[in-house]
This record gives sequence, C-alpha cells and structure tokens, in this order.
Amino acid sequence: MAEPLLRVVDLRRSYALGDVTVHALRGVTLEIPAGSMMAIVGASGSGKSTLMNILGLLDRPSSGQYLLEGQDVSGFDRDRRAVLRNRKIGFVFQNFSLLPRTTALENVELPLLYNGRGHRSRQRHEKAMEPLHAVGLAERAHHTPNQLSGGQQQRVAIARALVNDPELILADEPTGNLDSRTSIEIMEILQRLNRERGLTVMLITHEHDIADYSTRVVTVRDGRVLTDLPVPKRRDAKAELLALPPVEAES
Repeated sequence: MAEPLLRVVDLRRSYALGDVTVHALRGVTLEIPAGSMMAIVGASGSGKSTLMNILGLLDRPSSGQYLLEGQDVSGFDRDRRAVLRNRKIGFVFQNFSLLPRTTALENVELPLLYNGRGHRSRQRHEKAMEPLHAVGLAERAHHTPNQLSGGQQQRVAIARALVNDPELILADEPTGNLDSRTSIEIMEILQRLNRERGLTVMLITHEHDIADYSTRVVTVRDGRVLTDLPVPKRRDAKAELLALPPVEAES
C-alpha cells in the first residue's frame, strides 16, 4: 500500500490565553492520500484553522506525529519548516494576500525568490507565466491587483500557489470573498488541477456546499474529528458553470 502524502497521529495543540489553557486540537488522526481532494469543515473555534496551520507547517503540534511523505516533521524548527513549506505546499487564502503595488506576474514570482534554487529574472518570468496560463490570466500578467476583479485576484493567488510545483494546495476559505458564479469558477480550477495534475487539494471551509466539490469531508468540532466521510456525489463545478446563463455585458 502506498504511503499517504500526509499522516497525522494523535495530534494535539494547546496554548495559553492569559491564565487559561486552550486545547485547540485534542488527538486528531488522519491519513491523506496523494492526489486526493478533501475538505475540512467546522465552525469558528472548531480547530480547523489550527489543523491547517500545522499541516501547512506554519505551526508545530504540542504532541503527536505529523508525517509528510513518510518524514516526521513534527519537531522541525522554523527554518526547516519554512524550506519544506516553500517547496512542498502552496497556499490560497480568502483575502488573496497579494502585494497591492505589484503586478500579477511579480506576485506569482515571489515564492521563487525564496526557494533557494537561484532562478534568474528571465527564468522566474517564464516559470511564473506557466501557472498564469493555467488559470487563464496570462493576458493580465502586468496588471496590479486593483486592476483585477476579486475572482481574477484569487486566480493570481492560485497561480502563485502553483509556481513551485507543490505536492499539496491548502485553500483556506478560497471563495469566502466571492460571489456565487465566481466561487464556482474558482472551484472548477481547483477541481481541474486535482484531476489533471494529480495535485492534492485540501479545502478549509465552513461552507458545506463548497466542501461538496471535494470527494471527502472531514468535520471537526471542539478539536476532534467528528466525522470523516466520502462525498456521495461530488459537485461538478465545470458542469455547473456551463449550465449558468451567460453574463450580460454592461451597457
């Protein structure tokens, strides 16, 4: 049996909040196969964001194991986590997290400056253009975020997440600031990347209709896994887009 991409065993995370100890995670155990598309669902305070931060190597557990491609990374220090995070994981956030005075192309290039592979300027441009093509924004490469719609900004964020050829995309409420049509467009891109490139995609969301675009939903409550279930019939974002009426041009 193939080694899962991610495996966490009895993961716990506690922290002090004044005189109170908050137990954000209380013994989470999960396996995530390579090439899967899953969602972690939970209300505010459920522990899903803490779990995402640990899986994304932004934080360390208080106890338990986190294995990434079979390697126990639970005790890695900040520098080792940063190197591994840059090479293995791409992030997509609700607020896009783009530099406002920087073009789409330059925003996508940013992770290349920190991956230690010594890309020259032309190499960075060429490598950053590939994911912009993949998300349909090559013609907007030299536009700044204020010249782009919210959906276009999120596409730039997805392209940036792809630029280092990660194993895993962590998408934290990726449609939270978008309207319904644009949300479907973003989910179609994530589904296509999962289907065509074999990328492992993990959605972190409180919206069950967004979670239904995945094939598996893990529900978290009070720092524990409440349920871990397959989606009986995954929503097909591309089909939903094709079924929508065309957008009328503004007069």
